[in-house]
Amino acid sequence: MPRSWSELLGEEGAAPEPETERAGLFSRLRDSLSKSRRALTEQLQVAAFDPGDDLSWERLEEALLQADVGVPATAELVRRLEQGGDIAALPDEIAELFGPAPTLDVKHEPTVILVVGVNGTGKTTTIGKLASKLAEHGHSVVVGAADTFRAAAEEQLEIWAQRAGADFVGSERGADPAAVAFDAIEAAQARGRDVVLVDTAGRLHTQTNLMEELAKVRRVIERKLEGAPHETLLVVDATTGQNGVQQARLFKEAVGVTGVALTKLDGSAKGGVALPIAYELGVPVKLVGVGEGLDDLRPFDAQDYARALVSA
Repeated sequence: MPRSWSELLGEEGAAPEPETERAGLFSRLRDSLSKSRRALTEQLQVAAFDPGDDLSWERLEEALLQADVGVPATAELVRRLEQGGDIAALPDEIAELFGPAPTLDVKHEPTVILVVGVNGTGKTTTIGKLASKLAEHGHSVVVGAADTFRAAAEEQLEIWAQRAGADFVGSERGADPAAVAFDAIEAAQARGRDVVLVDTAGRLHTQTNLMEELAKVRRVIERKLEGAPHETLLVVDATTGQNGVQQARLFKEAVGVTGVALTKLDGSAKGGVALPIAYELGVPVKLVGVGEGLDDLRPFDAQDYARALVSA
């Protein structure tokens, strides 16, 4: 059953989505993964799968790798399925590899969520949608535009902040990103706001290394507020496939990523990329984007994702 925002945010007495909404959400997820599912099931040929035939297992491995499930996760899935001898268990085994359902830590006063990712992944839009959802659940939000190298990012983010009823903290173009993060936290503390969402650069126009700059932003946040950032979300474009896994690895090493928001599933034939990020890197997928609408940013549900990915 799809997870609700209440469950993701760890709200007391959180209930699953109503049955009618559940069906609609799964349908959208299934539609968004249609390219990935076709690429996988056409190669897999579930109906003709023979557990006693080595060629069937080779086709399974090839299909999973083509869907960007990754070598370690593919090997583990094949090992489990060979033990059970039932290919129909593939969706359950995929869901199992994701581990326990994650939550988004918003219980601090204020909570600071640092959002990172390369340009073009949908990072700014994801922040805006997240701000709107947090506001719907009663959280007052400050949005800090610490991507000071791209004017369009700040303008877009300010529009989203206005839509969400969130406070906005920006700066002059080319200003110190860490200073913007500092100011956003200070504004939240002074105004009694609940959550600070800090956007960051995905590319720098100077000789400064991006990861060094992000690490600096993180250090300033840590000094400003003990225990912060409480979440570091990496936005990954699903269409980039294994390159997205490499991005997750590098960002995890540099800034301690605590979760991933996976976007653009609706345009990808490589939707299996969520699995190596979670299984190989131990970084939970917390959010998934299945379209352009506000409600198309959803809490990640491993069981629904697995069924939508491999079910004919």
